Amino acid sequence: QVQLVESGGGLVQAGGSLRLSCAASGSILTINNMAWYRQTPGKQRDLVAAIASGGSTHYADSVKGRFTVSRDNAKNSWTLQMNSLKPEDTAVYYCTAVLQQTGMNSLTTWWGQGTQVTVAS
Repeated sequence: QVQLVESGGGLVQAGGSLRLSCAASGSILTINNMAWYRQTPGKQRDLVAAIASGGSTHYADSVKGRFTVSRDNAKNSWTLQMNSLKPEDTAVYYCTAVLQQTGMNSLTTWWGQGTQVTVAS
């Protein structure tokens, strides 16, 4: 089994910063893509940022220049540094990973439990 554990959410004033972390553990052979999504009540879960195994990154237009995603392959972990936060960034943030488990040939997708980020105006 695989487990993704997130940390770092909370309440911050507009213009402030937060850093989210996600650590994957379990029967992991390799992690391909790591990403962060966010969701507000009644809306779909949207991609915020992603980082591939080679280090290439992708960001939603709404967070470009403010958020930075990074990964530590040795620790099976990744982070989302969020700067210049806006009230519209308020959401539950989920980390996700596409990975290969030991003893398996196929890739599977796993999700963290979600962490609340609230940006006060």
